[in-house]
Amino acid sequence: MIPSVVTGYSISVLAKAAGVPTTTVRYYERRGLLIPDSRTRSKYRVYGEAALERLRFIRAAQASGFRLEDITALLELRDGPEAGRCRASVQSMIAARLAEVEAKMADLKRVRSVLKKAGESCRASPGPCPVMAKLTVRNRTTPA
Repeated sequence: MIPSVVTGYSISVLAKAAGVPTTTVRYYERRGLLIPDSRTRSKYRVYGEAALERLRFIRAAQASGFRLEDITALLELRDGPEAGRCRASVQSMIAARLAEVEAKMADLKRVRSVLKKAGESCRASPGPCPVMAKLTVRNRTTPA
């Protein structure tokens, strides 16, 4: 009996072609974002060109700021029956993600301001560090 020839990418070749570690491919597979086309007799994963294109799409979407939850929805839109008419859904996802990013940026600016003031206070104050004193929480209900 002649062994069958496997065509496609092994997980390591797929990962290398997409510029990701194999652990990333396995993680995406566990999340349901990527599915091998088949398995060899010895149970190795085999991926086709569509899987490579899908993996590249996932990475590009992540680099654009989308979370995996967003990417799942984007893939459903892209591969679904309404693929050509998904602009409003994508715009809505972008707006929601942008609002989250802007909220995080505002929070980071607040944290930066607090840390700058704490650093200035620590440098300017002689003796014990006022920041450490402020951060020390004492139980006010227990008598001293």
